[in-house]
Amino acid sequence: MLITGGGTGIGRATAQQFAVAGAEVLVIGRTAERLAETAKEHPRIRTFVADIAAPDAPLDIVAAAVDAFGRIDVLVNNAAITRPAPLEAIDRKAAEEQLATNLLAPVSLTQHALPHLGAGGTIVNVTSNPPHYGWPNNSVYGSTKVALDFLTHTWAVELAPRGIRVVSVAPGVTATAVLSHAGFSDEQMAAAGKELRARIPLGRIARPEEIAWWIVNASRPEASYLTGAVIRVDGGLSTGG
Repeated sequence: MLITGGGTGIGRATAQQFAVAGAEVLVIGRTAERLAETAKEHPRIRTFVADIAAPDAPLDIVAAAVDAFGRIDVLVNNAAITRPAPLEAIDRKAAEEQLATNLLAPVSLTQHALPHLGAGGTIVNVTSNPPHYGWPNNSVYGSTKVALDFLTHTWAVELAPRGIRVVSVAPGVTATAVLSHAGFSDEQMAAAGKELRARIPLGRIARPEEIAWWIVNASRPEASYLTGAVIRVDGGLSTGG
């Protein structure tokens, strides 16, 4: 199986849970050191350094997976970046980077993986916010995630005759490094976390391992009647406002 954004957070936790369950995993990320930490003490995890938004990356990634395993059973489109900004401050280059990484790269990677996904294969898109409420300062990032859910619905219909399932796992606020990678200070992240916890009915931020559990189990053969669904794992945030 193949997991993008596997150097930290949800991707790392997912790769490790798959490996513990006996799967052979290829994790993709931009930093070799972080990927090495993911694979540490997990001999079933292999690493591949790539920026998934680079034009040739999807072909190279799929070739590495097929060379290692002969086929792809599960593809987890997890890698994403965020560059928060209000409408008047959105930088075009930053917006294009988010679109390239969060939306166009999963499309291209899935296209290249498709010939190697047989009946019983599963594609998991890791998304985020629902489409029916606004998310100030995150219009570009949020739009890419809503678009990815639409692709989940559409691909599920297109690929069902081939026996391939497609699902979204949509985390709520999760303790990952995504905001620090976007340039937020520790103080800013602490303040944002406090505000968000007040809005989450369960009153806490998710651990990456909790989100990974849903990705792993949605990919199991026992979940074979699940496709086209968006599984929201957000502590009730999307229902409690």
